[in-house]
Amino acid sequence: MKDLSIIIVNYRTYQLTRQTVESVLDQDHPFSYHIYVVDNHSGDGSLEKLQEDYQGYDQISFLESEMNQGFAHANNQALEKVNSRYVLLLNSDTQILEDCLEKCLEYMENDEKIGVLGCKVLLPDGRLDLACRRSFPTPSVSFYRMTGLSKLFPHSRRFARYNLTYLDEDETYPVDCVVGAFMMVRQETIQEVGLLDEDFFMYGEDIDWCYRIKSAGWRIIYFSPARILHHKGGSGSSEKLLNEFYRSMYLFYKKHYQIKYPWYVTALTYGGIWGIWGLKLFFLKIRNLFK
Repeated sequence: MKDLSIIIVNYRTYQLTRQTVESVLDQDHPFSYHIYVVDNHSGDGSLEKLQEDYQGYDQISFLESEMNQGFAHANNQALEKVNSRYVLLLNSDTQILEDCLEKCLEYMENDEKIGVLGCKVLLPDGRLDLACRRSFPTPSVSFYRMTGLSKLFPHSRRFARYNLTYLDEDETYPVDCVVGAFMMVRQETIQEVGLLDEDFFMYGEDIDWCYRIKSAGWRIIYFSPARILHHKGGSGSSEKLLNEFYRSMYLFYKKHYQIKYPWYVTALTYGGIWGIWGLKLFFLKIRNLFK
């Protein structure tokens, strides 16, 4: 059994995916690992190029989806095949920095109650990718974010809960969820809670997984000493991304919160999601007309 399985989903991102794979291979890791590259029916030749580049690499396997059924489905294809103590979901637009993986594995080994570990995710300009440490999007947390109160009061424990901007990004602490761009998960945790929910096509599957994992009693940790670089927006059209983002918000609320809140809270929540979704889609289409 390997120590770590690394799952990378490729969708028409040959150069980025290759960069991600190279960032793993370039380091001399003191643990055993295997990389699973899952091609999400790219149809642009990127899979064939990657297979040619890494022909003869025993530590890399390639899987191909017959059709693009989303990010969760692609990851699940590999999750069903892995045989390792830990699994890492790693975006195809990321780069592993320094001894990130070694630090994460060592930290998880020292605390068997940790089900998921996320690292410090940096954008190319050096800023923190705020999505790497979050609270669950309860109605109040989502309201503060949608109304802009979280940006107006980034140091408020009440208003800034969504991205936890009131916490020091260079410390380590429990959180509700981490981002699917880098999510290290214990195999026992996966066996207990199951795979990613494929109802989420893109966005939200990481939050949903963390919600189920935390509900099962596992700890979720933001671990700042380990770092990666995240080049965001590697694949997908703007309209598609926008639609899937707000669709995932609706799915998450319906699955986890609808039965917990009164009907009027649900009505206001859905109204807010659909209203903002519609407005952003309208302005996106207007902008595209004048390009």
